[in-house]
Amino acid sequence: MSLSVQGDEYFMQEAFKEALKAYDANEIPVGAVIVCNNKIIARAHNQTEQLTDVTAHAEMLAITAAANYLGAKYLTDCSLYVTLEPCVMCAGALNWAQLKRIVYATEDPSRGFNRLSENIVHPKAKIEKGPMQQQCKALLDDFFSKLRKK
Repeated sequence: MSLSVQGDEYFMQEAFKEALKAYDANEIPVGAVIVCNNKIIARAHNQTEQLTDVTAHAEMLAITAAANYLGAKYLTDCSLYVTLEPCVMCAGALNWAQLKRIVYATEDPSRGFNRLSENIVHPKAKIEKGPMQQQCKALLDDFFSKLRKK
């Protein structure tokens, strides 16, 4: 696994902070940051409930914020750090955005893009499982456990 100057652990910790915001808002706790030239240019967390929008996933919101920041629709010099493997919808958007690297902490065996095809993201993008797998999975497990008890 290649590390940035700040380090993958640092950027995933920042994505995890976003996931905690989602958790506190009773959203599925997924957080994302987009990094360009070793600087975080976008942060987001799931907001599907708050915005009543099924497309308001952390990755989608981060892509929009990063594109606005850069004033460009393609994010070819950017990396995404996300706490959960992107779904097929997000992977498609990541393909169109042409990120150079996608790092996710924990797999999503039921809805993650890898269950369908790794070829859904841009062919030049490096896909890597990153740090904090246990912490991110534990947060998701806790959220869904509480949800099932309601």
